[in-house]
Amino acid sequence: MLRVGSVPYLVGRPLDEGLGAEPGIRLERRVPAELVAGLRAGELDVALVSAIELFRAPGYRWIDGLAVAGEGHVGSVQVFLRRPVAELGSVALDPASRAAATLVRVLFERRIGGDRGLPRAAVRWVEVAPGADPREAGTDAWLRIGDPALREHLAPGSPPAFNPCAEWSARTGLPFVFAVWIVAPGVELGPEHLAAFARARRRGRECLDSLAREAAAAWSLPAAACGRYLREECLYEPGPRMGASLRRLRDEAAALGLARAELDPAPLELAHVA
Repeated sequence: MLRVGSVPYLVGRPLDEGLGAEPGIRLERRVPAELVAGLRAGELDVALVSAIELFRAPGYRWIDGLAVAGEGHVGSVQVFLRRPVAELGSVALDPASRAAATLVRVLFERRIGGDRGLPRAAVRWVEVAPGADPREAGTDAWLRIGDPALREHLAPGSPPAFNPCAEWSARTGLPFVFAVWIVAPGVELGPEHLAAFARARRRGRECLDSLAREAAAAWSLPAAACGRYLREECLYEPGPRMGASLRRLRDEAAALGLARAELDPAPLELAHVA
């Protein structure tokens, strides 16, 4: 039985739809940081997990062609602001996602493509405890991810926000890959397993409208906004630039001591997702 973990967020459904019903696969859902812990502890064989994990421990591989990514504004990853970005002195980091936290730090500290509009001085990063609300940390801004970020962003009266994915794409010309299917060390995926992941993506693509309606009803949000998020903001098949984006993240994060520059895990080729 292949033990697979995925995120408990709307953003993951177009990749894992029906995956738990595939023969030989057991699917469970955890927040990204817990999925990382499961991979490292040997509790999971494959997980849809923060991309930065590829470059923090040896022995991983990843399924090419499928990801939670974006090229421009992505509503489920936001830095909500109490002060203008240029005046930020402190930012609380949502502990649920290591990729998003790394992205924000890379943008603010590495100043990719110049420093126009970024904080003028060094930012104090505040790590909040798992399950805690980063908004309550008393900082100038807070990073929030997943469904809570999307709901807060789309709600009336939402605070102003800095969108890190849009900033990354504008500065690098690349999509940003938030999460990939990471394969634990020593786990072998056969063609039948890879075909199951491809079928889940195909089912997810076909049910985007129903997923958007369900989310809109549950959160009292406009269905059009939820549909736009899934169809236009999220990029699930990043194409040939996926590897280049991952390596760029590795190199920028390694310069800050947030990743290991020598790691270059191999992709597993996925047949075309028809």
